[in-house]
Amino acid sequence: MTSVLPTLRHSPLDERHRAAGAKLVPFAGWEMPVQYGGISAEHRAVRSDVGVFDVSHMGQIATRGPGALALVQRLLSNDLRRLPEGGAQYSVLCAQDGGVLDDLFTYRLAEAHFLTVTNAANHERDLAWFRQHAQEFDVDVLDCQDAFAMLAVQGPRARALLTELSDGRLPTRMHCCERTLAGVAMLVCGTGYTGEDGAELLFAPDQAEPVWDAIIAAGATPVGLGARDTLRLEVGFHLYGNDLTEGRGPIEAGLGWCCREETGFVGAEAVARVRAAGPAEKLVAFSIKGPGIARQGNAVAGGGEVTSGTYSPCLERGIGMAYVPADRAEPGTEIEIDVRGTARTAVVRRKPIYRKEP
Repeated sequence: MTSVLPTLRHSPLDERHRAAGAKLVPFAGWEMPVQYGGISAEHRAVRSDVGVFDVSHMGQIATRGPGALALVQRLLSNDLRRLPEGGAQYSVLCAQDGGVLDDLFTYRLAEAHFLTVTNAANHERDLAWFRQHAQEFDVDVLDCQDAFAMLAVQGPRARALLTELSDGRLPTRMHCCERTLAGVAMLVCGTGYTGEDGAELLFAPDQAEPVWDAIIAAGATPVGLGARDTLRLEVGFHLYGNDLTEGRGPIEAGLGWCCREETGFVGAEAVARVRAAGPAEKLVAFSIKGPGIARQGNAVAGGGEVTSGTYSPCLERGIGMAYVPADRAEPGTEIEIDVRGTARTAVVRRKPIYRKEP
């Protein structure tokens, strides 16, 4: 019997990517650009100037109504009561046993209106989780994945570029506001996934092409998901499915800072137990001392495994993240990684692995 492959979804910018010569690959049910001219060149463009990423594959869930705050407080690990209108907050979504279901950014658009951005591969599960728990509250949970196109404009010149296109000041880091850019009304968010300054833009999908064209015309380099991965790893940002999974909790992942167990979020008791006892393993950043690039699944001698690994264009060596026994997680500790049958020596590093000169 011939199996039928699932139909991949396409970004509203699919034609622009093809015209630019992008290499398109399947990713979380979408066909998305992994690179245009080359991952290293795109990476360096973001570090030195400005790049624009199409991240329209990300999902969005709107939570609004009298019970909106109570619902997101129940589900998300951080303290949403501290989030002002126009604020942004990072958190994790946990199962009852403390395992991580997703990591999320939530924007408070009004007193009783929140917008949560989900990872593409987890969107349907996250939405079902929100709706399952919404039955306890007076709240509407809306699937907004088809309501938005989403771009990330990142780099030291990103704010200057966007300001030239905007009708007002951009929001500061970890804030959001409504603006008109390139003649298009949108939500502008001072967040990103590269370690550089910039903003993420959410707007109607039918306006994606003119917004993209304006940003490119202003001098931004189009950047694919390949450089998005190398950039986030240089600064030690997590990727769900690699560094975060349902099989491990936020404490061992180093995300205890975004968990407020006193709020009673789903999984809080399990997270509190691990925090009190101390995790058996910890997620660490590392760099390879010599040649070689570790990849997800490579074993660490003495226990643990690599969750993410790549070549760093800025450091010009292999870097990554791995779970290791807690007593081997101190920065400066040497670890041995089995890279395709060859032992490679790596050093545990403080995050971010890559730091710009002051």
